Amino acid sequence: MSYKFDEYRFDFVKHRKKYFIVSALLIIAGIVSMLTMGLNLGVDFKSGTRVQVQIGHTFKEADVKQAVEQIGLHSGSITTAGDKKDMAVIQFAEPIHKDEFAKLTKAMEDKYGKGISLQESTVNPIISRELARSALYSVLLASVGIVLYITIRFEFRFAVSSILALLHNVFLVITLFSIFQIEVELTFIAAILTIVGYSIHDNIIIFDRIRDNLKHAKLKTVQDVENVVNHSIDQTLARSINTVLTVVICAAALYIFGGESIRHFTLALIIGLIFGAYSSIFIASQIWVSWREADLKKGKKKNKFANNEA
Repeated sequence: MSYKFDEYRFDFVKHRKKYFIVSALLIIAGIVSMLTMGLNLGVDFKSGTRVQVQIGHTFKEADVKQAVEQIGLHSGSITTAGDKKDMAVIQFAEPIHKDEFAKLTKAMEDKYGKGISLQESTVNPIISRELARSALYSVLLASVGIVLYITIRFEFRFAVSSILALLHNVFLVITLFSIFQIEVELTFIAAILTIVGYSIHDNIIIFDRIRDNLKHAKLKTVQDVENVVNHSIDQTLARSINTVLTVVICAAALYIFGGESIRHFTLALIIGLIFGAYSSIFIASQIWVSWREADLKKGKKKNKFANNEA
């Protein structure tokens, strides 16, 4: 059976430097944003209390703020939420006590009637630090496991390429949340871990095809390496796009019709899946190509020196 690796529809490898430049610019923008604005951390990652007031009709944030201040409480921020913009989310920088919550409930009922409902969530500084630490450990542990699995299943170059692409995806999601100051809640970590899983799944699909094609290829020149990768991506392109589109459509439906509590989760998931598909095709495989070509050129130089010495 003959294998024609120079037959493919798109030359993905040819413009890999452009992909790297685009990603580098996005990463730089993310670093600047993180240094200047940081993340809009929710109550899950910093001490304080968040109160959701289901008013049932539209309202003015200034009126809610005035009612809160009249009972001696100082809110960090008051935002409007809900599909009908009928929910007030009151964020307090410090945890509020039961008697203060009772006063707040009465103030809201006096302002908007007995039909309203309040939901409170409080996190103290110790718990918030523990949650942040656990979130970091979970991502690091997942990354280590991925490196070990791909190194054993494939090779070390594939593992490093996957992790770099994975970090690229995660950081770009964080970048957008930082630039647009979208609140980062505990569900954000669940979204990040989900993104990690789908991104690695996409990478493995392409890398598995590259590995199979390498069994039948003779890599003598740089063009041989590029042909194998282009051919492999071309073979798996439809599957990668269909897989991501299916999940994105489901996540978009959740974002539109789901509750407010999972909206940031689904938003992070949608962004991460799109970046994951992009990085699998344009980043992870291109890193592997660049690395493999560098090794090929280095090997040729060594052989050249050996022949000259002989």
